[in-house]
Amino acid sequence: YNGQDAIHMFLNHPENYYDLIFMDIQMPNMNGYVATKCIRSLSRADATSIPIISMTADAFPDDVERAKHAGMNDHIAKPISITSLINIVKKWS
Repeated sequence: YNGQDAIHMFLNHPENYYDLIFMDIQMPNMNGYVATKCIRSLSRADATSIPIISMTADAFPDDVERAKHAGMNDHIAKPISITSLINIVKKWS
């Protein structure tokens, strides 16, 4: 998959279909930063409210800040631990 697929999936489902989005950063064709900015710019009520969680092996403070600047709500570093995943889902659902 790539960022264009994420946008396509979001657009082709009714509003509030998804509870949250886990967005990989490094994808072919369109990265997660660009895909997130596109989703956030859509004229749908859920486009600005859906939690988008960055998933990447890049876990430096600058990477977390870049994800937030792109419109992501939180960040989870790879490799992902089950505990971290559960905590993120609980936090944003």
